[in-house]
Amino acid sequence: MTLELGIDTFGDVTNDAAGNPIPYAQVLRNLVAQGVLADQVGLDYIGVGEHHREDFAVSAPEVVLAAIAAQTERIHVGTAVTVLSSDDPIRVFQRFATLDGISSGRAEVILGRGSFTESFPLFGLDLAQYEQLFEEKLELFAAVRQQTPVTWSGSVRGPVVDKSVYPPVEHGLLPAWIGVGGSPESVVRTAKYGFNLMLAIIGGEPERFAPYVDLFHRAIAQFGMPLPKIGVHSPGHIAATDEQAREELWPHHSALMNRLGKERGWGPMSRESFEHEIESGSLYVGSPETVAQKIAKTATTLGLDRFDLKYSNGTLAHEKLMTSIELYGTQVAPRVRELLAD
Repeated sequence: MTLELGIDTFGDVTNDAAGNPIPYAQVLRNLVAQGVLADQVGLDYIGVGEHHREDFAVSAPEVVLAAIAAQTERIHVGTAVTVLSSDDPIRVFQRFATLDGISSGRAEVILGRGSFTESFPLFGLDLAQYEQLFEEKLELFAAVRQQTPVTWSGSVRGPVVDKSVYPPVEHGLLPAWIGVGGSPESVVRTAKYGFNLMLAIIGGEPERFAPYVDLFHRAIAQFGMPLPKIGVHSPGHIAATDEQAREELWPHHSALMNRLGKERGWGPMSRESFEHEIESGSLYVGSPETVAQKIAKTATTLGLDRFDLKYSNGTLAHEKLMTSIELYGTQVAPRVRELLAD
């Protein structure tokens, strides 16, 4: 099997050597450097997530992606994810069609509802319409993506009557994915539009998502669509040895999870649960060989076309992220492909 290997980041605000947060502007400059390195070491994709909160620096990922595209030659550039519910589908398409032109056909978009809700009050939207906003806007985006005159009406924005949207994508259709966290309804919705499926697996055994992959295959067949791509997004960190990777990641990952846990009612993360997620869950942490073996196993189990490593983890320093990306491209990726070729 041929597996694309990519990286994802939310532009996490990292710390300096003294443990203090670095400026948001520097986080953004560092992120561009990370994308350039990913291209240099041969990775296939970089996804930049959209957030509107204090611990992440990226609220306008297309701008960051354009900067990366201008300094790279091969890597595909996209999101992880674009919060379609609180955006306008036509503007989303226009921004990514523009990015596609700038990058000579390397743009992709991963659409989602977002795991955070800060964008809804920020842009004056009603959280009570959470599901309706996404469903209607996805329908409009799917229509616009076909690059024919659009006529559409719904309840969450004004109608569109026989309008063309510019600029068009230069070749074919804009590659589009939907990020899914584990809802059967979301899997079927993705199949309905023939979009690629990106499974966000951030905890637990990857094997438990096999029924969603099977559901996606069955739904695609029922809708009469050609089979799109299936991918997985999961967090991880790579260092020279297993022990080094775990010790570097632990304080930053646990602090991030505990901060989010306070917001969502989770209990604190223990070192035991951290180790368990590495051993049998969805943390891809360790030496290049350890991480390669785990990625290859997940790819085989779920029949993946892409695996995206969420390499940024809370305040983990830029220098550690750069090392992780370099090892991923130069050692993990070749080993994964070797394992999958056996």
